[in-house]
Amino acid sequence: MTIENIEMPKLGESVTEGTIEKWLVKPGDTVNKYDPLAEVNTDKVTAEIPSSFAGTIKEIIVQEGETVEVGVVVCTIETEGDAEATVEAVPAKEEPANEMPAAGSQKPAAPIRREAGAARYSPAVMRLAQENNIDLSLVQGSGNEGRITRKDIQRIIDSGEIPTAEAVQIEQSPKNEEQKAEAPVQSAPASKPAEPVSIPTAAGDIEIPITGVRRAIATNMLRSKHEAPHAWTMIEVDVTNLVQYRDSLKSEFKQKEGFNLTYFAFFVKAVSQALKEFPMMNSMWAGDKIIQKKDINISIAVATEDALYVPVIKHADEKTIKGIGRDINDLASKVRSGKLKSDEMQGGTFTVNNTGSFGSIQSMGIINYPQAAILQVESIVKRPVVMNGNMIAVRDMVNLCLSLDHRVLDGLVAGRFLARVKEILENISSDNTSVY
Repeated sequence: MTIENIEMPKLGESVTEGTIEKWLVKPGDTVNKYDPLAEVNTDKVTAEIPSSFAGTIKEIIVQEGETVEVGVVVCTIETEGDAEATVEAVPAKEEPANEMPAAGSQKPAAPIRREAGAARYSPAVMRLAQENNIDLSLVQGSGNEGRITRKDIQRIIDSGEIPTAEAVQIEQSPKNEEQKAEAPVQSAPASKPAEPVSIPTAAGDIEIPITGVRRAIATNMLRSKHEAPHAWTMIEVDVTNLVQYRDSLKSEFKQKEGFNLTYFAFFVKAVSQALKEFPMMNSMWAGDKIIQKKDINISIAVATEDALYVPVIKHADEKTIKGIGRDINDLASKVRSGKLKSDEMQGGTFTVNNTGSFGSIQSMGIINYPQAAILQVESIVKRPVVMNGNMIAVRDMVNLCLSLDHRVLDGLVAGRFLARVKEILENISSDNTSVY
C-alpha cells in the first residue's frame, strides 16, 4: 500500500487559501479517481476538491471550518501499490519558503526539514503585513508550531492596533531584567488575536452560524474597504427611449429566444462599450504598479437567500445585447441552482450591480477587490423633468452610482466615463440600436 496526499487546490489566479466547508467522505471510505472529497470555499468561489487517486480515505487532516493555504495537505488516501510503503516512507519534501502548514491542522503529512530559528511566511501573510506596515517578528502566530497565518494578520488589522518594536524594547530594557527572569518576553499586546464580539442575547433571538461563503464575502469586503480608498459619484440618465424600445421588443424576444430581454443587458452593453473608450476604468491596483486589463470582463452580482455571488460575462464588449442577456440569464440560473463553476467567477475586470432590481434609487457599492470600480444601476422611475428650458414632462430616469478606487482612478476619468455611458444609454432607440 502507498499513502498519497491530497492538497488544497489553487482555485483562481489570486486565491492563496481555502476553507473546508464540508467533508463528503470519512476515513475508511473507498473513492475513485476524480470523486469529490470535500466542498471548499474561497473569496472567489465555492468548489469541490476532487480525488487525484483511487483508494481508501486514510486520514482527514484539515477539519471542517478550517482555513488553510493552497498546497497544504488536507487528507491522505491509501492506494494499491508497494505493500511495504508507509506514511513515513513517503519522501520527505523540504518545505518551500512560500508554503505554510494549516492553522490548527493535526499534523503534517510528511516530515518537514526546517532550519532552526528560520521564519517562513506565506505570500498572503507577507503581502498583507507589508501593505499594513506590520513587523512579523512581533506577531504571535496561532498556526501549527506557532506559524503566523493570514487570519492572525487580519485580526491585527481589524483591531486597529499595529504592534511596534517599542513594547519589546521596554521589556528588554535593564529596568525589567528582574521581570524578564520571572516570565518570558511577550509580543506587543496588539499581536494577540482579537476576541470575538460579545453581544447579549434575549429570549427569541436567533443565532445564525457563519457559513464559509458568508465568511469569504465578509473577508473580501473588509479587505476592499480597508485597502482601497473609496470615492463615490452619481449621474442621472434619461432612459425614456430605452424603456420604450425594450418594451416594444420584449414579448417577441421572449417567444423567439426563450428568455427575458432585461433592461440590465442594455446597461451592461453600454458600460462595456464605454470601457473600450476609457480603458483606465478597466484597471487594477497591484502595489507597485497599475495593471490596465486588455479583456473587458464584466462581473455581475447575483444574490441567493444567504449569499452573494459574482459571476463574470467574459469579453462583454464583443457581444450583442442579446448575447449579454443570455449570459446574464444563464449565469443567474447557475448561481440559484448551485451549478456555477469556479472558472465562471474568475477574470472579472469591472463590476456592474443591478441594485435597481429591488427598488433602490441610490447606493454606494463596495468595490469588488482587486478591481478599481463598481457601477450600481438603480431603479428606473418616472419623474417630472424640465425639457427644452421651459417644459415639464414625465420621463423614465435612472441613477448610476459609481464607486472607485482613488489610488487608480481620479474624478476626471470617472466623470468622463459616466458621461459616455449616459450618452450611449440616452441615444438607444429603435432607429439606431439592434439587440442582435
